[in-house]
Amino acid sequence: LVEEAGRTMASSLPVVRDPSLREQNLELLALLALVAASSIKRIPEGQVYTLRRLGKPAGILTAGTHLVVPLIERIAHKISITGYTLAVDERVEREADATRTLRGRVWWQVLDPERADSVIDRADDLIRLRLRDALQDAGNESIDPDLRSRNQRIKQSLNGSLRERGVLVTRVELDLAA
Repeated sequence: LVEEAGRTMASSLPVVRDPSLREQNLELLALLALVAASSIKRIPEGQVYTLRRLGKPAGILTAGTHLVVPLIERIAHKISITGYTLAVDERVEREADATRTLRGRVWWQVLDPERADSVIDRADDLIRLRLRDALQDAGNESIDPDLRSRNQRIKQSLNGSLRERGVLVTRVELDLAA
């Protein structure tokens, strides 16, 4: 009898369906899906990502799929470890000569992403600066007509100053034009 009374009472109560509650649940579900999707990072082959946790370096993410904590961890840099090419076309003033134009290319790559993270945004400018220093150290290029040996000396000089930054110059092809 009590069971039967409970059924009649439950069937007589109207079912309340609040549309605003349903919308709130959908918004919450969408927000959770967005947070979950933003925490999954897929790093392609040939690249590494540097990770910052609360603004401080936290490590390196290599190729593959990784989870990051949204709002706490962020990707600072996407670094290609396959290599870069720097085109050089600028005027160089020499003491013995008039102003000459330096043209060519410098090929470089990142060997140590953790050390290169701090300079990767300005790596091209850093290489250009070190290139000017290397040219001054090389002395008078007109004495050495062999471009290959001069470029090799410039490459060694660049690597001597850039290796501590996690960067390696792999090839230099430069020529001074009048």
